[in-house]
Amino acid sequence: MLGPRGVTRARRLRPLRLGPRWPWGDGFIMASMQKRLQKELLALQNDPPPGMTLNEKSVQNSITQWIVDMEGAPGTLYEGEKFQLLFKFSSRYPFDSPQVMFTGENIPIHPHVYSNGHICLSILTEDWSPALSVQSVCLSIISMLSSCKEKILSLMEVGKRPDEK
Repeated sequence: MLGPRGVTRARRLRPLRLGPRWPWGDGFIMASMQKRLQKELLALQNDPPPGMTLNEKSVQNSITQWIVDMEGAPGTLYEGEKFQLLFKFSSRYPFDSPQVMFTGENIPIHPHVYSNGHICLSILTEDWSPALSVQSVCLSIISMLSSCKEKILSLMEVGKRPDEK
């Protein structure tokens, strides 16, 4: 670029901004996440899936971490058993799936549930879609447990030594 006296001047370069992946910024994502979580929280309170109830105390401190109490479905291997699910939502929810795991003293013995409570379910990883909701995750977990014909450990758990967790 030529200056006023015909001398070439260096062009000022703006520093490269390494911001969020979304052009509209983190504020939009946080507002979107909070609005979505409030909507889903109301839906779970007003119309919970069968055998599921939101632990009201769990959401008093933070909207990004919920505990859902779950009862085993009637007519299944888990009938009458009580479980707790821990839902953790990142700032990128619903674009990223929530982290969901069984917590508490009673973790179901199931081929897709590890002894530490982690759940192996495709909609919690590669098959997640923002169109899914907490209710659909709960229904999938109920379905997963209900379809089990035998209480067995996951293959990963079978190979562990008794002193490992």
